[in-house]
Amino acid sequence: MSKITLDEFELEEIRKLARDERQALGFVGETPIANDIFTIIENLNIKLLEYPIESEGEKPAFSAALMYSEEGGEELVFIGLNTADHFDKQVFALAHELYHFYTKTGSHLSRLEDEENNLVEAKANRFAAEFLLPESVLESIVLTEFKKSSLQEVQTKTLLRFIARLQCTWWLPYRSLVKRLKEIEAISDSQYTQLYAVNERNLEGEYGRLGQAINREIFLKLNAITSNIGLSPKDIEVIIRNFEDNIIDEDKFSDTLHLFHKTPDEFGYEFTITDEDMDEFDDFFKEESDNES
Repeated sequence: MSKITLDEFELEEIRKLARDERQALGFVGETPIANDIFTIIENLNIKLLEYPIESEGEKPAFSAALMYSEEGGEELVFIGLNTADHFDKQVFALAHELYHFYTKTGSHLSRLEDEENNLVEAKANRFAAEFLLPESVLESIVLTEFKKSSLQEVQTKTLLRFIARLQCTWWLPYRSLVKRLKEIEAISDSQYTQLYAVNERNLEGEYGRLGQAINREIFLKLNAITSNIGLSPKDIEVIIRNFEDNIIDEDKFSDTLHLFHKTPDEFGYEFTITDEDMDEFDDFFKEESDNES
């Protein structure tokens, strides 16, 4: 569990913020957000930049970053999402960044593991969990399914199946769900320690096989490292229109699309190489040849 303990006032503030924003977005009661997190980001006019950044050594790469920019008096908001992470952690990271967006905590780069030593990060992680699966909803699900609020007498296999079904419905990472169950005091300290130690990414392990048996398509999607590179179709359209309105030239147009593994000809623009460019190429290769001789 986190080294930082949020007090009751802080927790209630987070619950209220998550509840209000869910309702404002049309998610009421037991309605999962799941993949709709991407639509939410787009509808909030936040530009999503997806790119895989591998970890260096033991230090984890960032999970996501919230950035603000101003252009022509208009505020632009970006979220950079590290797609070298598992997909369920990408969903959680986006919900985490929405906390910073809603609370205006400024430009921000986060690693989900930062929670242990940072109060704001602890709040953002708690908000992400509450936004994706409200505490009151989880308590209601536990009570409805087991006819009691405590799962301390429930065997581990049953708990693993329950968590796998929750994960395939609500799209939180496995360990976030284990923490949620501990937060509502449904499981004991020893159950938490045992469940948290499970290697949830091992698809041949007990939990991996359970998840695939419950919903193979969703479970594999949540455990995939997508390594996506891209912008939303709407933001790609902005780049194209900037070129068509002569705000950026051919080179800038090509270079910007190239960042997202796209080319002008995919959008009907075929650029020819001018004689001047050909002369530059000839000079370049001649110079390289002279250097090697």
